[in-house]
Amino acid sequence: MPKKTIKVVAQVTAFADKIAEVQAILQAIVAPTRLETGCLSYRLFRNSGHPAEFLFIEEWVNENAINAHFTTSHIRDALAKVTPLLAVAPIIEKYESLA
Repeated sequence: MPKKTIKVVAQVTAFADKIAEVQAILQAIVAPTRLETGCLSYRLFRNSGHPAEFLFIEEWVNENAINAHFTTSHIRDALAKVTPLLAVAPIIEKYESLA
């Protein structure tokens, strides 16, 4: 039986005039996050039809690893910088593998 992990899908939507700034902030957190204990995968995408929309697809070993992720300095700093540049609050969904 495969080991249960948690997938996270997080959507971030920038104001139209802040796309480049938001992209730079989001790209800067990818490398340090991939080094975190419990991070199995951390990928950033941009919607090709709506360039203000960004999507993280992540995989973590457990809920504790996700919680620890949000306490890291790179995530706390990024959230402080990016929040005023967003058109809507981020949408963060967690999924468990069923099959």
